[in-house]
Amino acid sequence: MSASETHPASHVEEFERQPVPPEKLKGVRSFLGMYAGEHVAGTEFMIGPLFLAAGVSVFDLLVGLLVGNLLAVACWTFVCAPIATRVRLTLYYKLEKICGVRLVTLYNLANGILFCFLAGAMVTVSATAVGVPFNMTMPGLNDWLPNSVTWVLAVLIVGAIIALVAAMGYDAVARVANVAAPWMILVFLACGLVALPQLGVHSLRDFWSVAGERIWTGGEPLPGRVKFTFWHVLFFAWFCNAAMHMGMADLTIFRYARKWQYGACSAAGMFVGHYMAWISASLLYALLLARSGWTHTSPTGPPPVAPGPMAYEAVGIAGLICVIVAGWTTANPTIYRAGLAFQAILPKSSRFTVTLIAGGLATLAALFPALAMKLLDFVGLYGTILMPMGAIIFVDFYLLERLGLKSDYAEHARSSFNLAAGGAWFLALLVCALLNWLAGVQVYFLALPGWIMAGIFYVALSLLVQRPLNLKPVRVS
Repeated sequence: MSASETHPASHVEEFERQPVPPEKLKGVRSFLGMYAGEHVAGTEFMIGPLFLAAGVSVFDLLVGLLVGNLLAVACWTFVCAPIATRVRLTLYYKLEKICGVRLVTLYNLANGILFCFLAGAMVTVSATAVGVPFNMTMPGLNDWLPNSVTWVLAVLIVGAIIALVAAMGYDAVARVANVAAPWMILVFLACGLVALPQLGVHSLRDFWSVAGERIWTGGEPLPGRVKFTFWHVLFFAWFCNAAMHMGMADLTIFRYARKWQYGACSAAGMFVGHYMAWISASLLYALLLARSGWTHTSPTGPPPVAPGPMAYEAVGIAGLICVIVAGWTTANPTIYRAGLAFQAILPKSSRFTVTLIAGGLATLAALFPALAMKLLDFVGLYGTILMPMGAIIFVDFYLLERLGLKSDYAEHARSSFNLAAGGAWFLALLVCALLNWLAGVQVYFLALPGWIMAGIFYVALSLLVQRPLNLKPVRVS
């Protein structure tokens, strides 16, 4: 017997292939802590500055984030959570019933790898803080490769700790989030409040005018960046977590919720994390640009987006600790999800072991700083690839039986590959690729048409696949 199999965490029951029983359901505090901890976290230190680098205006940022985050909370509350609390299955097992094990294996592989990449970006964030006491040279805004041995060591240490916590299971992940979230919220707020007066904002009265003139001016983006408008901000805020809400990945999380209304707990992450924290982090980079004196006419490139040094300059040691912990609280549940995806491919394997493997992949990805520096693009691509399967679950749950078809088709037909689901996913991705290549639609806008098209294709293909078979329900004893 391997060491991982004898580890206590390897025997933690996560109900990977059965509904969560009533006695294991969790209250609202668990979800408030989870979402606040996950979204007031490492990504915020990267995304906020990248908005500034994209040349966004103050109106586009503040109003676009408000509307986009409202739409994201609505998707968690009314799209994802109601299904999660009725089926109480992981995303991966639910998809296996609909799609068949062979198709789900392909999806889980893509899902797990993309989750590892996202977690890797958060390991990168924490590593920038670990390197500050050692005067580590920080990766530049357009760097791709690791730039020092110190960087590699910092990433490896942080990644190992994060992987171990994630492997301990959902309870450990939620416990870390609940402990860290309230403190991190205060540090993010402090960062913003410290930066504002140094940027010339001394009262609420002069905030709008000063912010428009000196911070989010709506001017040219930094070199190598795409110009952001109101619609970029709105769609990014709405769909940056598309794989979780409309893509249904958080079926895995909300299967533990006592009520579907707990989906509204996502607001703790959206309006504290994806509003206040993004703005605060953006202010930190604005302060760094102001202090460096960099302009578009400067002969050198802009200063690096390095969360550790930026937070340290603003609030000292507390800022460094916040950056480290923030990376953990995002990467922990992300690696946990990746571990479940990989275990769905290898159901006889230890969840502890596969989660450690996921953590290793995330750490390897974190060695390449471009993953974090291109986070806006990666998040858009990640949602576009994964979200069509959420449309398939939605249509399967709500519409197919009303159309005289069978939901959970693969289970009824004992099929390992549901051609309707596979065809809908691939055709939706093809439409998105054509929109991008031929019509020039940017990746930030592809997730919504991809979701809609996947649903339409799934209905049409299910009519073709199922009707000739005249399936009867399979009785489960």
